[in-house]
Amino acid sequence: MRSIRSNPSSVAPPVGTYSHAAVVETGEVRWLFVSGQLALDADGVLVGAGDMAAQTEQVFENLLHILEEHGAAFEDVVKIQTFVTTLEGFPEVREVRARYLPEEPPASTAVQVAALVMPDAMIEVDVVAVLAVALKHWKEPADE
Repeated sequence: MRSIRSNPSSVAPPVGTYSHAAVVETGEVRWLFVSGQLALDADGVLVGAGDMAAQTEQVFENLLHILEEHGAAFEDVVKIQTFVTTLEGFPEVREVRARYLPEEPPASTAVQVAALVMPDAMIEVDVVAVLAVALKHWKEPADE
């Protein structure tokens, strides 16, 4: 077994002491654990203050970039967790999410929380993806 941590340059650097992604390779399978993503643009600026749909869109774009950096896609996601500070705007969260997730979505959890690490952040999403080594072209992440 081996593990790799990465912070792809396609998203803003982490806002704390963590890695955006951790890969655990166990035989024929690679597990990709993606840390919770906030609605930060590539420069680390929060997108869409007060706008749940805009923040959700940015969060899913960040997840997409991290998945792609590791040779994965939303079809490889087996678990998704969503944390929101308000249930107002949750229908918009579902609409955005439906555009990214496959027809048969992964296991899912959604939780309302009192606050997120950034005061104006309204949503944070993390995912776990599984890649069968024999079926996917594995790509080592490019840390910068």
